[in-house]
Amino acid sequence: MHWAVIVPLFVFLVIIFGIGIWANRQVVNSNSFLQEYFLGGREMGGFLLAMTMMATYGSASSFIGGPGVAYNTGLGWVLLAMAQLPAGYFVLMVLGKKFAIVARRIEAITLIDFLKKRYDSHTIIILSAISIIIFLFASMMAQWVGGARLIESLTGLSYTTALLIFAASVLIYVVIGGFRAVALTDALQGSIMIIGTVILLVATVIAGGGVDNIMQSLVTENPNLVSPFGADQSLTPLYVSTFWILIGLGVIGLPQIAVRAMSYKDSKSLHRAIIIGTIGIGTIMFGMHLIGVFARPVMPGIEIGDKVMPLLTLEVLPPVLAGVVLAAPMAAIMSTVNALLILVSSTVVKDIYLNYINPKATDKQIKTRSFWVTTIIGITVVLFAVNPPELLIMLNLFAFGGLESAFLWSVVFGLYWKKANKYGAISSMIVGIGLYIYISEFQTNLFGMHSVTIPILASLIAFVVVSLIANKVKKIEDYHF
Repeated sequence: MHWAVIVPLFVFLVIIFGIGIWANRQVVNSNSFLQEYFLGGREMGGFLLAMTMMATYGSASSFIGGPGVAYNTGLGWVLLAMAQLPAGYFVLMVLGKKFAIVARRIEAITLIDFLKKRYDSHTIIILSAISIIIFLFASMMAQWVGGARLIESLTGLSYTTALLIFAASVLIYVVIGGFRAVALTDALQGSIMIIGTVILLVATVIAGGGVDNIMQSLVTENPNLVSPFGADQSLTPLYVSTFWILIGLGVIGLPQIAVRAMSYKDSKSLHRAIIIGTIGIGTIMFGMHLIGVFARPVMPGIEIGDKVMPLLTLEVLPPVLAGVVLAAPMAAIMSTVNALLILVSSTVVKDIYLNYINPKATDKQIKTRSFWVTTIIGITVVLFAVNPPELLIMLNLFAFGGLESAFLWSVVFGLYWKKANKYGAISSMIVGIGLYIYISEFQTNLFGMHSVTIPILASLIAFVVVSLIANKVKKIEDYHF
């Protein structure tokens, strides 16, 4: 037990619970439970919006999985990871004002609300709900694994015990606090993430005897560790450029990020969030992945990549400072988990229960269902996370690709193309999801590209072609009748 490390982390958790309890009062006293619990009353300012986007996007992959892959792959993975730099910029610039205005006008609380009003199709609602539940389930599982790995490294407890401790901590404050608790804790967590990244990078450089010494050690071990192609030369220009679609452009289609673009207060908040968010994401993505590479000479021979970051922190920092810094990955994981939990819960309660099971549900019934659904989903994810994959980042990236294949074009064309219709959206979703699952399972790195590339291109073509054909058929029918 590293008690000097655990105490700062415990203090951090107490603060988080305090915020959750305060936010619960807002939920209880709110006139609109759905608006408050799932969107925080649409009152986020620029700093809060930037931090919640960054904290939601910067997950266990960024702080645990990413450095682990960089440790094994080298500087090529740092270059690849920097494709995430404009992620927040893309989302807020492309969706930005129009998405927020439309969402307010139609009183949309979830992404599926928007798709329902835009396309007027039950098929789209059901396809969207299934996609969110399946792929975000995989993404949440990655976060539970990351949190458990962190606690396991710090305490020496078994993985299963660490998983249960982490799950209980997150579930309690998300269930009681809702979106406002998520957003407020994201502000704290996002700040800790940036500060922790900078401190750990500096400490790692010092422990390695300076950048020159670290680079020389890497070259001596394997010159490919400092090349843009990776230690095993697998990061080809085509693969890296198509990977950019997954973690750059395609982020617009992630429901957990898109919903942030409908929850801010005003235009000034949006503009501030674009600047702050881009700087924050850039600092974290560059810093954490570079730390992963620099850790190789400092701590050689780490076999489980997901343990690189926590073990390095314990090695290069004094115990109390290590506890403060390790609050950063804990913050990243918790903030992502709570965002995903809220999103899946809103999908089940708002988009399925209220649409198809009990449209006349009272506010009290909705509250009860929301709390129970959030709890049950969280517990179910824990059960699946008991047997974790070797590298959690791959699970997270799989979820990213699936959601982008399903939603990217339905959201973008739904906002900006008048000829977009439900037939195009349905075909785009089916083609995108079907191809993505098939390629991920049977044809990984097809033609040397990332597995998300062809599904996104195919779903784009399907959307445009089917929409145009459907519009022509409608015109012919209108002309005849």
